[in-house]
Amino acid sequence: RGLGPEERSSVAALLEGVSRRQGRIDARLRAAGVTPAPRSRLLASLRLSDGGAGDGGDCGVGLPEQTTAAERRWLSSLSPPLEGAEMDAASRLECPSWAWERFRAAYGDGVDAELRALQLDAPLDLRVNTLKATRHEALTAIRSAGFAAERTPYSPVGIRLPSRAVALGAIPGLREGVVDPQDEGSQLVALLLGAKPGEHVVDYCAGAGGKTLALAAQMRNKGRLVAMDVDHARLERGAPRRKKAGVDNVQTHVIEQGKDKWLKRRKRTFDRVLVDAPCSGVGAWRRNPDARWLRRTRPIEELLPVQADVLQRAARLVRPGGTLVYATCSLLPEENEAQVEAFLASADGAEFELAPPEHFGAPFDDGYLRLSPARHGCDGFFGAALVRSEGGWTRRGRRTAGASC
Repeated sequence: RGLGPEERSSVAALLEGVSRRQGRIDARLRAAGVTPAPRSRLLASLRLSDGGAGDGGDCGVGLPEQTTAAERRWLSSLSPPLEGAEMDAASRLECPSWAWERFRAAYGDGVDAELRALQLDAPLDLRVNTLKATRHEALTAIRSAGFAAERTPYSPVGIRLPSRAVALGAIPGLREGVVDPQDEGSQLVALLLGAKPGEHVVDYCAGAGGKTLALAAQMRNKGRLVAMDVDHARLERGAPRRKKAGVDNVQTHVIEQGKDKWLKRRKRTFDRVLVDAPCSGVGAWRRNPDARWLRRTRPIEELLPVQADVLQRAARLVRPGGTLVYATCSLLPEENEAQVEAFLASADGAEFELAPPEHFGAPFDDGYLRLSPARHGCDGFFGAALVRSEGGWTRRGRRTAGASC
């Protein structure tokens, strides 16, 4: 209360900085015999920053006056730099204990580079709504308004601003639905589905609908696009976004727990199904630095069976010859390749095969789309494109080529 916009922005940036350095701050606090807590973290962050530490002298420089004698004593024992050779690797790389061994196993000698990239702040990526403008038109308008903006390197509909510290409402086209904030990795996952005008398409875990909007634009508002989620409120929040974007080919369906008669009646009917599965979200840590510590998602041991179930249920909707894309914003193989491999080995996956597109804006690795901040500059995303074999029955009122009479 009583703070102006600039002051609020400064406070938010200060607190985000603490979250972004929390692992290293906690290590320094423990080494000083101090219990990590919100206040001690903030004081230590101020002390160990350039403005709070000065030349290592008076610990009050850059610190609030309301520090206790005990706090001043332990603060005086801290001096920059934040990191030291004695600091353990997990703390140095801002990796919580539950994820450390998983990252080490997945990336080996490359773990430092992957986790260092997740420490950095993310840029502001925008997706151009091609129902309303071309990328050239949107980019020209944004640059004309004084913003430094560039084309994203992989997504053909992306624009990148170097910093998220901008007033979103001042970006030309954002209020009108010409552009929409969406990380380039998320854009690429939507593009991987390859949705076309006139098709029947499902966004199975649609949430508030960022990828739904991207798919509608690919379809040129033609065909049938069903946004599904277990949370009715999340789907409802997508309605104003669809209206602003000029999207009118979307229906919604709330997925019922257990048996869902609506889904059962529509087995093998959709041309393309996107499964953006619930996951640990480690690929978005640079965008949400506190998420690695607050654990807003379920433990990964609970997520794995949920992911497998979601993939199997969604796959049943794909028609013969249709495409299924499984995606996460995770960098951990057990949520990604392992889930796809287990599905392909199951009864539900017997008719599917891995089928990466021949021409795509981003490189594939062993048939998978594996994106990371360290290698691609976008959030960490995984995508696998699977195709159901032709033949067999479909509820779309026809048999496919190769089906027996």
